[in-house]
Amino acid sequence: MTCMHCGGQMQRQTVPFQITRKGYHLTFEQVAAWVCSQCGEAYFEEAEVNQIQLALAALDKQAEKLAKAG
Repeated sequence: MTCMHCGGQMQRQTVPFQITRKGYHLTFEQVAAWVCSQCGEAYFEEAEVNQIQLALAALDKQAEKLAKAG
């Protein structure tokens, strides 16, 4: 696989994924991704993105419940 940013070679690795949204900050410490050996650009496959989206949707619901309870 070739990096779309710089043309370097991509390698399968685990990387942290961080997001801040709706009043919380979340870090997934090890998410499988394709990482460029030259520039460090990371690409996530659809399966990983879907899992992250499911986790975020569940956390959004919990955050809403906490906000309403307070």
